[in-house]
Order: sequence, then structure tokens, then C-alpha cells
Amino acid sequence: MPVDKSLGVIAEMLRQHSDARRSIHPIYSFAGVNADDAIFAQTLEDPFAPIEILTRADGWVLLIGVDHTVNTSIHYGEQLSGRRQFTRWALTYNGIVACPRWPGCSNGFEKISPHLAWFTQDIRIGSALVQAISLQSVVAVVQELIAEDPLALLCDREDCERCNDIRKG
Repeated sequence: MPVDKSLGVIAEMLRQHSDARRSIHPIYSFAGVNADDAIFAQTLEDPFAPIEILTRADGWVLLIGVDHTVNTSIHYGEQLSGRRQFTRWALTYNGIVACPRWPGCSNGFEKISPHLAWFTQDIRIGSALVQAISLQSVVAVVQELIAEDPLALLCDREDCERCNDIRKG
């Protein structure tokens, strides 16, 4: 299946690459080239295992023409900080399966930008802003922000069920 359009065209192009491998998670799959250790570490119970592996390997986030609202590594930082996770269900060829450790909303993630400015290398290519940030920096900043304010990085929409659920505690 194609990558969700909100993640941008590069993610879909990567998925279609002849050497790309894709994880088998029914909702939160990852794709990569020469990243089998990370890709195949993912399980239903550990959807962010690829990000964990890449963080330990000094990997980087590369945002090409998109902002932090699609920066999945922030969800990994939330998980490490102890932020509440959810369960979602997926319809698969084997029936309905539970997908635990589902993250919250990412609509508030752009709030992290000023906190990552020191760690971000950026350049414009045409009209696209390209940002590179070490995964270790992203994860550390997320953990610091949530330790200081448990409501950090939540969206401001009054009707957001996941963010409101976290606010309730």
C-alpha cells in the first residue's frame, strides 16, 4: 500500500525503490534501503523499534519540505518519556489485530522547532526547506520538554481526543 500522503512524496518514492524493504506493521510501517536491522526490528508491540535502532546508531532525521508534525521520532521520545500510549486495531489478512503503544497526536510537534534550532542544520533546495537533526538530539529534547511540562507538544485543538486524553492524565 502507498505511504500516507501527509508524510510527503519522498517517503513514497523510497517505498517504491527496488532495493527498499518495508516492515510488516499493519498501520505504522517503515521503509528503508540498507536498513534491514532497523526495519525488521519492528513488532506490533514495539512500533518504534526502527527509530530506537537508528537512534543508537547515531542516525539523523531528514525533513525535506515537511515540518515536525510528520517527525515520527518525536513519538519515540514521547514513549521514552512515559507519555501515555494508546491501542489501535488493524484489519489484516489474519483478522483484526491490536496495535499497542500507538502514539498520540502530532499536530503540536512544530512547537519543538525553537528547542531544536541549535541542533538543526538546514538549507533551502528550491522552495523546500531541508532540515537535518540527529535523532539523539530530537529524542533528548522531547524528553526534556515533557519532563518540564507533561503537556508539552500537545496540539491546541479543543476537539482532539488523544491530546485531551493525555491532558486528563
